[in-house]
Amino acid sequence: MSDKNNVTKEQSPEFTLRQNDIRALICCAAVGTVIATFQFSDIHLIEILVSGSLFAYTVGSYLLLRTRSKADNINQLFERITMADAAVIGLAITFSNFNLLPTILFFTMIQFNALINGGVKKWALDNLAFAIGVGISFFIRQPQLVFEDTFEISTVSLIGIFTYFCAYALYAHSRIRKLDLINKKLVNEQVLYKLRTYKLSRYLTPTVWKAVNEGRESSLKTERKRVTVFFSDIKGFSEMSEELESETLTDLLNTYLTEMAKIVIKHKGTIDKFMGDAVMVIFGDSNSAGLKTDCLRCMAMAIEMRKKMKELQTRWYNQGIKKPLQIRMGINTGYCTVGSFGTSHYMDYTVLGTHVNLASRLETAADPGEILISHETWSLIKDVIMCRDKGEITAKGFSHPIKVYQVIDFRKDLGKHQSYFEQNLEGFSMHLDMEKIKNYDREKVIDYLENVADKLRDKIP
Repeated sequence: MSDKNNVTKEQSPEFTLRQNDIRALICCAAVGTVIATFQFSDIHLIEILVSGSLFAYTVGSYLLLRTRSKADNINQLFERITMADAAVIGLAITFSNFNLLPTILFFTMIQFNALINGGVKKWALDNLAFAIGVGISFFIRQPQLVFEDTFEISTVSLIGIFTYFCAYALYAHSRIRKLDLINKKLVNEQVLYKLRTYKLSRYLTPTVWKAVNEGRESSLKTERKRVTVFFSDIKGFSEMSEELESETLTDLLNTYLTEMAKIVIKHKGTIDKFMGDAVMVIFGDSNSAGLKTDCLRCMAMAIEMRKKMKELQTRWYNQGIKKPLQIRMGINTGYCTVGSFGTSHYMDYTVLGTHVNLASRLETAADPGEILISHETWSLIKDVIMCRDKGEITAKGFSHPIKVYQVIDFRKDLGKHQSYFEQNLEGFSMHLDMEKIKNYDREKVIDYLENVADKLRDKIP
């Protein structure tokens, strides 16, 4: 007597067979109760046929479920047979002339089984089947509504019901123990999967991991976006890797990448990939705060990386690495194809396009400790970041010269050490690089600026 939802969760043959054993006990108790009511000195044919039919039903339904325990429709079959069991019990109670104790015990058992195994719906169906069984018995033989106890009938039904509840208690106990073991196994597996998940997340970018973990793989679809792409690598790292022991090299590289990754996360960038000592970062591919803000975040990240590198140089020097390691960085902004690329077995989330290649070329062209940016990037951050015009460079794969700028620092952080000035207004444009002005030209520049300033003051009303 189990409801459809409960059986659906328990697909094993063991579950079906155990439930079948328990329901067979109920039917046997019902058959025994019917037989105990017969007066064998004055037995009628109808009584023999009813008891024989009930016994045949008990054996037949028991064997049917055992042979069909692995069938696909076993759940529906089991539910129908348990409803028929309720009808059999109704028939047995009627043939016992509604003897008080068997009636109470069997009726209580129907309510117990229906509610514990199937809830209200199963309770209603089983009680309906019970009423149908009682109704059928009235057509077979008019019962005597005695509502009193008969020792023989009460004893048989009491033994049967007692056996049933003991069997059900043993079954429930075994199920609880089994569920407890399963729960402990699930807890251990959950801990194991969490550990594996954490390890796996270290090999994926935060954007990809978050999308996969939340079931939003569709958000990684390929599309065109205007993003800022960052490249960096350590100057001379390949040559140095041939001189260092593998353990020292591994520790050095992991320390460097760990510190750089912390800075990337701090400024909300997406680490596209690590390529040895090289790092590729994207800004604006997901959760963009606006093109200019994304670009400024990239600038802040690059400047902080440059400062952090100076700290690492001191640490590595104390560890015996005398040659100072310096990074060079390249940044470019433009439209790229962002999304997942690969095969059905392996996918890679990255960006492709000419502007990605340009960012890589800028990084290659940069001097150690230098941050080179393209004109597109400079136009977005020039009012916040002080940059120095570096002229034009020739980049592999590009037919025309590339205008580049060197990132100095945030304007607000330069103070008295500022040596580069730039301002662009309507009708006014100026850039002044004090380090490039020769000593013999300084007086000329001062005279020119003062002359322009005097004329500008004359125009003030």
